[in-house]
Amino acid sequence: MSARRLSIIKQPVSSTLNQHLIDYPTPSNLSHWWGFGSLAAIRSVIQTITGVFPAMHYTPHVDPAFHSVEHIMRDVKGGWLLRYMHANGASMFFIVVYLYFFRGLYYGSYTSPREFVWCLGVVISLLMIVTAFIGYVLPRGQMSFRGATVITSLASAIPVVGDTIVTWLWGGFAVDNATPNRFFSLHYLLPFLIAGASILHLAAPHQYGSNNPLGIHSSADKIAPYPYFYVKDLVGWVAFALSFSLWLFYAPNALGHPDNYIPANPMPTPAHIVPEWYFLPIHAISRSIPNKLGGVAAIGPVFASLLASPFPNTSAVRSSSSQLLHQRLFWVLLADRLLLGWIGCQPVEAPYVTIGQMASIVFSLYSAITPLIGQLEAGSILDADDPRSRHAMREVKIYCIER
Repeated sequence: MSARRLSIIKQPVSSTLNQHLIDYPTPSNLSHWWGFGSLAAIRSVIQTITGVFPAMHYTPHVDPAFHSVEHIMRDVKGGWLLRYMHANGASMFFIVVYLYFFRGLYYGSYTSPREFVWCLGVVISLLMIVTAFIGYVLPRGQMSFRGATVITSLASAIPVVGDTIVTWLWGGFAVDNATPNRFFSLHYLLPFLIAGASILHLAAPHQYGSNNPLGIHSSADKIAPYPYFYVKDLVGWVAFALSFSLWLFYAPNALGHPDNYIPANPMPTPAHIVPEWYFLPIHAISRSIPNKLGGVAAIGPVFASLLASPFPNTSAVRSSSSQLLHQRLFWVLLADRLLLGWIGCQPVEAPYVTIGQMASIVFSLYSAITPLIGQLEAGSILDADDPRSRHAMREVKIYCIER
């Protein structure tokens, strides 16, 4: 290939990378909380790499599936490290994404004109949950086997098509040999969909600009991300590498259930079926309703409320740094999510059932109150003697000019 033709090919690639990563105008007041986007991208790459190589040795069959994982751990050179990095990396990935989401909720990153960016992030998180659940089933341990049976059977509560969906997921009338084959194929396919959606999620903010802690117009006071924000993000990357290394080498099985290190046996049933920790809040919400169909139906509004968050917003100020009510509701939501996570790993008995139902109601009320925050805050940010109020009024003026 001639040098001229090579330069023609390289030019659009290098110009695209330069436009989106080097010279992209970025608000100068971004804090370290804006580093979780790049950290999530790094986690996605690590998960893909550490998943491809163990997949070469995994056998998606009911009999040798568990032993093939043990073969990866014991016989494959470096297999233990890849397997632990992949299994624990899922937890780290969800920690990063949850922090990323809560940062967006606190600073109003979902508000106009970035609705598409937020909705795309919700879709990515939903794909991540499905991918993680499928990967949790693949080792064919006792807890993952029971979890697959219970979670997939929830679809049977759907009227008319429920039993058909369960039969399709299982590949038969029980969790048998066809199930790991189907789940393995989906677990290998879904990361490519996540990667494609992530590229769109990265490119979408470039149309309207990035949000910032003050919520002011994104065209004000911009600088190039390189080298300023690359150095700032580097702090988060190093902190992540250190914490992940300590976790990986000193407590790689801390989050794993002991029953999942036992080969799957359909005869005994564990006393308490517990999913992975990142499923616990959703698990607590679904089981807070005693009716099976109601429990399944309760999962949908969780993601529907997140998708709908940008549209009923009536606040004239994007960031909650100037909204006292929004701040308090945010911390109530965070505490409620932590409480639901704790309830999800408790047995289905009193008082945990009652606490889970109350926490689920609080979560639903947050989604109902969010559209009213703008009207409720309007009378509380206009005190001219309060510095917070003066700052909020400046934001309102900028926002009105922008609109």
